[in-house]
Amino acid sequence: LIGIMLCTFARIGVVLQMNVGDYFEQGRCGWVRLHEKGGKEMKAPCHHKLETYFDDYIAAAGIAGDTDGPLFPTTGRTTGELHRMTQPDAYRMIQRHSRAAGIKTKIGNHSLRATGITYYLKSAGTLEHAQAMANHSSPRTTKLYDRRADEVSLDEYERVGI
Repeated sequence: LIGIMLCTFARIGVVLQMNVGDYFEQGRCGWVRLHEKGGKEMKAPCHHKLETYFDDYIAAAGIAGDTDGPLFPTTGRTTGELHRMTQPDAYRMIQRHSRAAGIKTKIGNHSLRATGITYYLKSAGTLEHAQAMANHSSPRTTKLYDRRADEVSLDEYERVGI
């Protein structure tokens, strides 16, 4: 879940609506099918690391045969029955993983989208491509996710010689 959000800039609601069959192989690489707002369907090739994450996760979860089932199922606390993960479920999972990784900053579902876009732009990606990948109608919206200026500010403050 974290990998797909970082690599595709997908909205959390879109990722949570994915079924197992929305990850598929086409040609020589894995692809994802994202059902975006307004009934728009978007297909995107997977980053090579994301392919590995998907393959390992699907095998470990034992969900490969259930192509119409939720890609990210979870169990109910009281019933123990499998159901589609909700946004609060995803938020709690991201909090657990970020704490385990030693990240002190409180991050959430939306932080992953911003981080993915920022790293893409830092790697010489273009704003126009980031806009298309994030399914934004305006480049101004995509610019709101660009956190590169935050690092510049910190670097400048660190120049203060105390």
